[in-house]
Amino acid sequence: MVQGAMSALITPFKQGRVDFETYESLIRRQIAYGMDACVPVGTTGESATLSHKEHMECIEVAVEVCKGSGVKVLAGAGSNSTSEAIELSQFAQKCGADASLCVTPYYNKPTQEGLFQHYKAVANAVEIPVMLYNVPSRTGVNLEIETAKRLHKECSNIYAIKEAAGLMDRVVAFGAEVPELMLLSGEDAINYPILANNGRGVISVTGNLLPQEIADLTHYALQGDMKKSYEINTKLYEINKVLFCESNPIPIKAAMFLAGLLKNLEYRLPLVAPSKENMDKIHKILQKYEVKQ
Repeated sequence: MVQGAMSALITPFKQGRVDFETYESLIRRQIAYGMDACVPVGTTGESATLSHKEHMECIEVAVEVCKGSGVKVLAGAGSNSTSEAIELSQFAQKCGADASLCVTPYYNKPTQEGLFQHYKAVANAVEIPVMLYNVPSRTGVNLEIETAKRLHKECSNIYAIKEAAGLMDRVVAFGAEVPELMLLSGEDAINYPILANNGRGVISVTGNLLPQEIADLTHYALQGDMKKSYEINTKLYEINKVLFCESNPIPIKAAMFLAGLLKNLEYRLPLVAPSKENMDKIHKILQKYEVKQ
């Protein structure tokens, strides 16, 4: 099963198109600094503004670059349309992704029964493992624990949930009520607390910038060395905070540009570059960290 240290990959652009040359180099950097898996075309990858062709190409490239490295691919394959989520998940399986990450349908605000039927349809359409993804601040809907429990019981390939609601009582409740469903952190600010509550990994935004630190934080925790994991988590506090001063992935792409990891600072509308005030704030905090090329 895909678990451990992972980064939710950004999608670099050049003159309005996906910059696949830079994209490949960023994935190789993830591999070099000890990440367990890459997560292409999630929220951080600006999937909402990619065409289906671009979305599929990003998955395909990630699989190809990771091939033979031991680093797995958890492919972003969610949609607010069940048929589109099925199509993307089937493509991810076909091109060799190790698992799919399926966000709760956004904007249309389905009921819990609607969420159950959506995920069941996606899981039944593929054989690869499926990870649920709960991020109510972005989607407008919350996947309730009872629904997640029901899905895990009904669908053998639904094995985990990326939890990004930011609520530690929910994390504790998952451990108590659905201990067999693997829980992963989807919010860098609480990576350590989730790992300390039997979390099995993180899907990090900060990992795009500081992959070795995120890998070490995660691996120490999974090995039981909570003291070292906590120390890294504390060290990352300021950068984790500033990387959410505006909507993700605006700050992380700005930070990577300032650190020399991106040649171009480009977004897809309606996302735009950060304000001058926030750009200065990101630059100031960035000086406190060593960003390896």
